Amino acid sequence: MHLNLKPRNHLHKKRKKMRTQRLGATISLVLFLILLPALSVTGMELLERGSWHATMDWISSNQSLYLLNVGLTFCLLAFIYAVVGSLAISGAISTLLLGLMALISYMKVTMIGEPFFPWDILLNKESMDIASLVTGKAAMVRIGAIAASIIFVLALRWVIPRTTIPIIARIGLGLFSLYALYAFGIKTPLAGKILDHAGVSEIIWNQQENYANNGTTLAFTLNVKNSIVKKPDTYSNESIAAVAASLEASTQKEPAVKKASVDMLQGKKPNVIFIMSEAFWDPTLLTNVTFSEDPVPTIHRLQKESSSGYLLSPQFGGGTSNVEFEVLTGNSMSFLPGGSIPYQQYVSKPVPSLASYFADQGYKSMGIHSYEGWFWDRNTVYKQLGFESFKSSEHFVNPETKGYFISDAEVSRNIIDEVDKTEDPMFIYTVTMQNHGPYDDPRYGENQFKAEGNLTPQAKTILETYAQGAHDADQSLQMLIDHFQNSDEPTMIVFYGDHLPMLGLDYQVYKEAGFISTSNANDWSLEEVKKMHSIPLVTWSNFDMPKQDIPLLSDSFLGAHVLDMLHMEKPANFALNAELAAKVPGLLSNLVVDQDQTLHAKAPESVQPLLDDYRNVQYDLLFGKQYLASYIDHDYLTKASQPSYNAEFDNPDTKLRATGGSSPPEATPASVQ
Repeated sequence: MHLNLKPRNHLHKKRKKMRTQRLGATISLVLFLILLPALSVTGMELLERGSWHATMDWISSNQSLYLLNVGLTFCLLAFIYAVVGSLAISGAISTLLLGLMALISYMKVTMIGEPFFPWDILLNKESMDIASLVTGKAAMVRIGAIAASIIFVLALRWVIPRTTIPIIARIGLGLFSLYALYAFGIKTPLAGKILDHAGVSEIIWNQQENYANNGTTLAFTLNVKNSIVKKPDTYSNESIAAVAASLEASTQKEPAVKKASVDMLQGKKPNVIFIMSEAFWDPTLLTNVTFSEDPVPTIHRLQKESSSGYLLSPQFGGGTSNVEFEVLTGNSMSFLPGGSIPYQQYVSKPVPSLASYFADQGYKSMGIHSYEGWFWDRNTVYKQLGFESFKSSEHFVNPETKGYFISDAEVSRNIIDEVDKTEDPMFIYTVTMQNHGPYDDPRYGENQFKAEGNLTPQAKTILETYAQGAHDADQSLQMLIDHFQNSDEPTMIVFYGDHLPMLGLDYQVYKEAGFISTSNANDWSLEEVKKMHSIPLVTWSNFDMPKQDIPLLSDSFLGAHVLDMLHMEKPANFALNAELAAKVPGLLSNLVVDQDQTLHAKAPESVQPLLDDYRNVQYDLLFGKQYLASYIDHDYLTKASQPSYNAEFDNPDTKLRATGGSSPPEATPASVQ
C-alpha cells in the first residue's frame, strides 16, 4: 500500500523551522541582554571621559570593574524587561536612564567638580534642574549621541526576532535583578565579597576619582547605601517639645556665672580660633618607638600648662569634612549611615553651627583652609553653616609651600593677618593641609627626627616623614602663640587633629610599633578602637582661664565645651550636647565611653533616653520638621545664611590681588582627604 508522506514531511519541516526561529529568537534575546549592557557601559564612560582612548584604557586596565558595571547594567535592563516585556522598549528605557545619568554626571563635574550622586535625587532635588546647564557644543554632542542611541535601540524592534518568555520566568528574572541591585546598593556580605574579589576600592573622600576608577554605574550604586537617613522611631513633635522644656528648665538652674557674657575682658570679646590640623597626632604615643628629639614640644608643654586632653574622632586616615561637621554643628556621625559625607549629602540648607552662633554674638565668622575651596563642597557648605567668609587656597597670596601643599606656617601667617586687619572679634575655623598623606615619600628632604624601634625601613621612612610634618604643625601653633602673647586682643586658640594619619597600608606602622595587635580593625579590642580614634587636644589663651583636664571628648561635644570655657550661654543643641557629654563624653558608632571612662560596645541602657533626645534633635535640625525652633532659640535655629557671604573674596579687586599667589601643587587625587 502506498503511503502519502508529504503532509508528514511538511509538518516536520514546519516544526523544525519553528524550532530554528525560537532558537534564533532566544539567541537574540541573550545577545541583546549581554551586548546592550556592555555597549551602554562603554558609552557612559565615553560620555564621562570624553575620549575613546581614555575609555578603552580604563576598560583594558580594569576588566573586573568593567564587568561589574556591565553586570549592574544588565540587572537594570533585565528588571525593566521583566516589567515591560518588550526587548526594544526596555532597551530604549535603559539607554535613556543610563544616558541621563552619564550626562548629568558629566555636567556636574564640568560645573562644580562633582559627579552625579544618588542623593542628588533623594535629598537635593534642585540639583536635578540641569536645563540651564545644557549649553555648549560638548553637551549638545552628548545629548545627540544619547538620542541617536535610543532611536537605534528602538529600531531594533523591527530587526530582532520577536520572542516571549513565560511569565514565571519573567517574574523570576525581575526579582533576581532587583535583588542584585539591592544587594550591591546596600553592600550585603555576599556583594561585599564580590566587590573585594574584584578589587573595588571605594574612594568616598574623592568621589570624582571614585567614579573615574570604579566606573559610573558601580560608583553610583555603591553610594546608594549612604543616601537615606531613617527617621528615628522616637522622633515626634511631642518628643522634641519635651527636650525643649528640659533644656529651658536646666538653663534656669545654671549659676549666673555660666550665663555671663564674654564681655568680661575689659569690654572686649576674645577672638576664638579653632585649628584643625590635618592628620595631626602625637607620634611619641607609639609604643616601642623613640625619636632622636621631641617632634611636638609645643603640644607637650601646653598639655602641662593649659586645658588639654583628647578628642574622639569619628574618622581614621581620611574623611576630614566629617570631623568639621561634628565640631561645627555639634551633630554626630554615629547617627548617620556609615560612609556618608554630610557636607555632600545633607547640608543643603542653612544648618545652625558655631559659625552662625558667633555671628549672632557680634563676631566675624571666617573659615580658612589651605586647599581648594570646592573640595568637600566647602564653598557651598560654609555658606549654609553661617560663615561670613571662606578663605581657601585660591585666596592665599604667594603662599609658601612645603612638601606637596601650602605650609602650616603660611596658614598661621594668614590667621594673624586676618585678625590684625579685622576690627570685630573673630571666630575662625581653620583647616590645614601640609601634613596630608601619603608619607612614604621623604618629601621634606632630610628629616630632622630619627625614629628608632623594631620597624622595617619603609615604616621608618613613613614615620620620620610624618613626624617632620607634625613638628611643622607644632611650630606653626607656637608662631600663633608668640604673636598673640604680645597682642592686646584677648584670644583663645583651640588646636587638634582631625584623625590619626594613615601610616602605611594595613596600619603598617601602628602594627610594627605594637600600638595595635592586628591589622584587621574588626578584631580590635575596645581599647584599641579608642586609641586609634583619640586625637590630642590643646588650648591656649592670652587671658586667664582655669586649667582643665579632658580625658576624652567626642568631636561633636567640643563646641559646647569651648562655650562653657568662655562662659558663653549655649544655644539649645549645644546645651543638649553638654548634658550628654557629662554622662557619655565619648560616642562613636562602635564605641561608647561613659563618665567613668569605662568602654562599651554600645550605649548603656541608663543613657539611652538622653541619646534618643540627641538623635531626635539632630534629625529634626537636618531632615525633620524643625519642631525645636518653635519651642526654643527660634532665631538661631532658623537663621539664614549671610547674604554677603564671601563678598570680600568674590570682589574683583580681591581676586586680582590674589592672582599673584600660586596654587599648591596637586596631590595625587586618591590621597586627598
